[in-house]
Amino acid sequence: MASDSRPILISFSGIDGSGKSTQIERLQSRLLQRQLRVVRLAFWDNVVVLPRFRSKITHRVLGGEQGIGEPGKPIRRNDKNARGWYLILARSPFFLLDVLSLRRVVRQAARGNPDVIIFDRYIYDQIAHIPDNLAGRLARRWLLRLAPTPDIAYLLDADPEIATARKPEYPIEFVRKYRDDYFGLCALADEIVIIAPGSIETVEAQILSEFEKHFSPSQINSSSLSNPRPQRVSA
Repeated sequence: MASDSRPILISFSGIDGSGKSTQIERLQSRLLQRQLRVVRLAFWDNVVVLPRFRSKITHRVLGGEQGIGEPGKPIRRNDKNARGWYLILARSPFFLLDVLSLRRVVRQAARGNPDVIIFDRYIYDQIAHIPDNLAGRLARRWLLRLAPTPDIAYLLDADPEIATARKPEYPIEFVRKYRDDYFGLCALADEIVIIAPGSIETVEAQILSEFEKHFSPSQINSSSLSNPRPQRVSA
């Protein structure tokens, strides 16, 4: 378990359709059953600077459809899959602002004395878009150094074809490239744990196994004594 002064910080990342929301719900439920206080945050909603402005400008400049794709109801988004050099340059200041915002959000969440903070997406999902060249790798390392390091950073792997069928929003070629970009981050961030694809139950078992490797039941039980009532906190 983390020290008494610092909660466990966990993040979930992965391509769209990899099952992050489902697994976050399941992990949160398990932790609440263990009498732990859990704060759940969404990177886009709680951290990203000027999200509506950025979304509006991106839609106006690049076009594409808005919304969430579903099986049988695909949409054609055109935002993070657009990776021209000028777009990367325009996004770079926002990546830095997002990291600074992330530091603030984590500090604020920790003040509530939770046992665990769970992020739905994290800074990894932003910097995965930075090109894998010399300048890009330097920028990635710099942003990672500035960002709070999770105790466990789950990377949910998924077959691109299956994930795209589950959430049809982007061209399959982009989804494959996006998956590779996530794997490229593993060399820069030792805290990233790749969770192999499988059934909902199989993936959940992997996630719990990794959690318990880091934090023993005795440590978890010891921490929960200071916060005896389970509580779900959203921000």
